[in-house]
Amino acid sequence: MSDKPQVSIEKELRKSYLEYSLSVIIGRAIPDARDGLKPVHRRIMFAQHELANNYNRPHKKSARIVGDVIGKYHPHGDSAVYDALVRMAQDFSMRDPLVDGQGNFGSVDGDAPAAMRYTEVRMSRLAQEFLNDLDKDAVDFRPNYDNTLLEPSVLPTKVPNLLLNGSSGIAVGMATKIPPHNLGELCGALQLLLDNPQCSVDDLMEFVKGPDFPTYGFVYAGKALSDAYHTGRGTVKVRGRVELEERKKGAQSIVIKEIPFALNKSSLVEKIAALVNDRKIDGIADLRDESDRNGIRIVIDLKRGVIADIVINSLYKFTSLETSFGINMLAVAENRPQLLTLKTALGHFVDHRREVVIRRTRFDLEKAQARAHILEGLQIAIDNIDAVVALIRASASPEEARLSLMRAFSLSEVQAKAILEMRLQRLTGLQREELQNEYNELLGKIEFFRSVLDNPEVLRNELKRELREIRETFATPRRTEVLTEALTGIDIEDLIPDEEVVITLSRRGYMKRTNLENYQQQKRGGKGITALLISEGDYVQEFLTTTNHQYLCLFTNRGRMLQLKAHQVPDGSRTAKGVHINNILPLEEGEWVTTVLALREFADDKYFLFVTRRGMVKCSAASLYARCRKTGIMAVGLRKDDELVAVRPIRMDSHIVLATADGLAIRFACGDLRPLGRVATGVKGIALRRKDCVVAVVVLKEPDQSTEIMSISANGYGKRTSVDLYRLQSRGGKGVANFKVTAKTGKVLGAMPVRDNDGLVLLTSASKVVRIGVDEVRSMGRATQGVMLVRLDGGACVMGFDRVDEGGQILKADDENVSQIVVDGFTDMDRGDAN
Repeated sequence: MSDKPQVSIEKELRKSYLEYSLSVIIGRAIPDARDGLKPVHRRIMFAQHELANNYNRPHKKSARIVGDVIGKYHPHGDSAVYDALVRMAQDFSMRDPLVDGQGNFGSVDGDAPAAMRYTEVRMSRLAQEFLNDLDKDAVDFRPNYDNTLLEPSVLPTKVPNLLLNGSSGIAVGMATKIPPHNLGELCGALQLLLDNPQCSVDDLMEFVKGPDFPTYGFVYAGKALSDAYHTGRGTVKVRGRVELEERKKGAQSIVIKEIPFALNKSSLVEKIAALVNDRKIDGIADLRDESDRNGIRIVIDLKRGVIADIVINSLYKFTSLETSFGINMLAVAENRPQLLTLKTALGHFVDHRREVVIRRTRFDLEKAQARAHILEGLQIAIDNIDAVVALIRASASPEEARLSLMRAFSLSEVQAKAILEMRLQRLTGLQREELQNEYNELLGKIEFFRSVLDNPEVLRNELKRELREIRETFATPRRTEVLTEALTGIDIEDLIPDEEVVITLSRRGYMKRTNLENYQQQKRGGKGITALLISEGDYVQEFLTTTNHQYLCLFTNRGRMLQLKAHQVPDGSRTAKGVHINNILPLEEGEWVTTVLALREFADDKYFLFVTRRGMVKCSAASLYARCRKTGIMAVGLRKDDELVAVRPIRMDSHIVLATADGLAIRFACGDLRPLGRVATGVKGIALRRKDCVVAVVVLKEPDQSTEIMSISANGYGKRTSVDLYRLQSRGGKGVANFKVTAKTGKVLGAMPVRDNDGLVLLTSASKVVRIGVDEVRSMGRATQGVMLVRLDGGACVMGFDRVDEGGQILKADDENVSQIVVDGFTDMDRGDAN
């Protein structure tokens, strides 16, 4: 039986596993909170420093660096060291690379780097700032793995690398994942922390907007990022950047120019191709990778008529083009792993820099004092040169001379040795002056060094000065765009700006969306610019100005309502034909859209006014139309010989003016109408003459003397008339004269309320757009034919119009949530009435 004491296997395993865990955590996988480096990265940089492999020196073979690292400091496999070296040189992995590589260091496609015998490296210029002052006792050194050499336990870096380049690693029972950030923002936050140590994380977030990935893209900040910075853990959404490009004949291409951080580009392309083959994404005609050394470019050609936003939405939903980045800011602080907040992470760096500067200053002070002490002795010798020379000549040996000088002039041993080693050239006048200047300069440095050590304010200013220098030298503009609200799901509106657009719909059902900036204001009577190309026999029926994020309520001639967002209408150029509406909405045979409203919300206190061609009107609460099925809902009941002309948002204190094609109009109060249900038919609004029909409805809210009604005819004539000239009547009457209709003017096309500072946009059947100011049109009486607004070519007529302000902004209808349709009436050539 053995005399060795028995050991509990449970205790031994626990002890051994704990030691192994600590070794992995402290010595391999988790970065240090002070310099933001893992041991392997720190040893790579120190080995290059020992080899003088600086940024301004020639590159050295990677194998040379790897050999020194594993032979002197890091007793692990060469592949592990080389992989770490490669990553430090990849501009798509590091926000600010610490190694300047020459050769093949891999790609964002996941291509492996060349072997270490083929590649060459040297430290980047930024990496030099990690190693400055290393020879000034600024940090502690420790023995290497075999106790033959010394290596730094931490680097005296001036760069907040933990947050600058981030880190990721998996240890035993814990992991870290810190995103990269922008150096300029970090320096601003550090200066705030130095000025106000009591500042909050929210104060620091005024400078640190969010992660700044080397692969650009978008990051959704909001509460998720705030939680990560306050607690050390959180998850943020990261998206690539997608742009639309126009191809020939109105086709479009989706171009992916930026991808999420750490995403393999080739895997992304393969995933998209697989989704197309599996029919999870429809409408893609071609997929190709046109990326080169200048950047990422993945081109997805769409089939004609496909809504690009739907494809983009599918890409974000089914691929890693949108991904979650889990933040876990774990680092080694005070020799143990700690979960850091934004403030504590920056605070550890500030504490480290403060200690480095103090130790460096103390080293410089001692060195300066030692040199000043020697200079004092040299000055004594020069002032007493004859006695010194005589004493030295009389001495039998250097040791006797040193002792004699120390006794005769009260010198220290160091001063006496310096005098004995002094050259005769120091006795010249010029050399004596240089010694005095050097001594005076040293006294100034000594005073500064003492102030840094004794005065916390001076020390703080020194730290801020270093941060300013780092920022001015190395800071670069932000790459990743930060969006302030994090997403809970896929929503394409976050990538679509809520800008002003024009929605056009032709009689044959071709629809498109165009930016309002494409239409420029012109003088009255101009010929206009080409708006869109339409086929023979077709014309524009609806011409609507709105914004991308508003709801479009599309009412059909059969009284149905369908709904979609404005940005879901396919985008097209000013001259594009558009996409047929049957590709967007489920319309039945013989059904077409007659009226479009743009709304932001369906408020409970708002109402819709429905007007039919035969003069029927109905008022219904807008909230009844908030829920709309994909197949649409019934909006109003219609008689067999009637159809819906227009829908308007109203309030019950408003007045209504109905205008007819033969130039009559009636004005009555909304209070004459009681709210009815969604499928009700309504009541009579105006008594029509034979063959006459309603072409426009104008809603007046608290009209004043500056409000007028603009009436426009099919042949391009128009006039302004004060609303005071339209007397208030009861609904159901025949009305009063509104427009003098002649063969020259043509039938009345529509009417709308205007003011002097409004703009007017007119669209003709010849696909021309004219934009003029309302103040260019004279104000006239009711029974007049007006003036020519647009000069028409033979056979052409005005098809639609809208009003905008002088800056191109959309004018609201009855309230701040609703934008009116453009076409207040239309001349239907196919059906033959009103012409």
